[in-house]
Amino acid sequence: MRKADSQEGQTSLELDAVELSLVLPTYNEAENIPLVVDLVGQALAGVNWEIIVVDDNSPDGTSQVARHIAQENPRVRVIRRIGRRGLSGACIEGMLSSSAKYVAVMDADLQHDESLLPRMLAAMRSGHYDIAVASRHVEGGDVGDGLSKIRSWGSDLANNLARNLLKVTLSDPMSGFFMVSREKVDALAPQLSSQGFKILLDLVASAKGSMRIKELPFVFRERQHGESKLDTLVTLDYLGLLVAKLFNDMISVRFLMYSAVGATGVVVHLIVLKLLLASGGFVFNQAQLMATVVAMTSNFILNNRLTYRDRRLKGFAWLKGLLTFYCICSVGVLANVGVASFIYDASPIWWFAGAAGAVMGAVWNFVASNALTWRRA
Repeated sequence: MRKADSQEGQTSLELDAVELSLVLPTYNEAENIPLVVDLVGQALAGVNWEIIVVDDNSPDGTSQVARHIAQENPRVRVIRRIGRRGLSGACIEGMLSSSAKYVAVMDADLQHDESLLPRMLAAMRSGHYDIAVASRHVEGGDVGDGLSKIRSWGSDLANNLARNLLKVTLSDPMSGFFMVSREKVDALAPQLSSQGFKILLDLVASAKGSMRIKELPFVFRERQHGESKLDTLVTLDYLGLLVAKLFNDMISVRFLMYSAVGATGVVVHLIVLKLLLASGGFVFNQAQLMATVVAMTSNFILNNRLTYRDRRLKGFAWLKGLLTFYCICSVGVLANVGVASFIYDASPIWWFAGAAGAVMGAVWNFVASNALTWRRA
């Protein structure tokens, strides 16, 4: 980043353009950040590089640790995100904040091999490629001990789905370690989803086959400190991304998840209704009302946990959100019935009228919930 020249005991600093920005999306990686910075510095000796730590307001003080390092090392920058979370969103913000010719994304948990960065940079400098990907599934690569058997199986399944459904040519579309030209990032950014965990797949799928790809083998290492951020919800994020890309982003990942939660609500409603009627203590209208409240509560809990995990409500905000969700869904029922009745009166095709009403209710609930219940901070 800076070039030092010594002349008669004096040191002058000349600013040089950064060639490579390395984006490190973080959450609770305070112990790993100093290690990563040191290792990257050794690997990229002779390169004008910078590290952009994009931290989702980690409670362990990751951003403070990174900022302390930045005070001593001008190659390190920190973006602390408040009120929003998610690996893909962090990567996008970090990449767009860079002015370098190339940007790379790497985990901060030491599972990615930083010594591969010079080879990735050499591939990009050649001008023959738009993206260089560290792959565990080309000759010489391996998942190593970094994944359990279950996670390894899940990763393989996800890779196969991406290759078969989206026709991406990557051997390892689940990789989170890659380097891409800033020009490509700028061009594709409007099409990328800030939700989810697989930014590489999003980039390549959005490019629709135009990416010139170089894959380099690497061995996935064991995490040194902290815990993995991956859980079962990431699977649903991933499936939502696949479907969104299949439909050319005409449907958002978040709406797909919201709709999937809504489908579970129908099942919950019917089960509760059946149990209440079977108990003999309720007439239909009472049971229907109680089942509706239970289903709405279930939908709120699941949406708060999954669909809006990056805006998750807690404490008093959770209770306030639940109440607004009840109100929104109540209006959604009226919209559903109103639209269905209007269409049925015009053309008495019951299934078409019913489906149109359901879609109208779902769209209203999603738009209103997005704006009121889980509005951005």
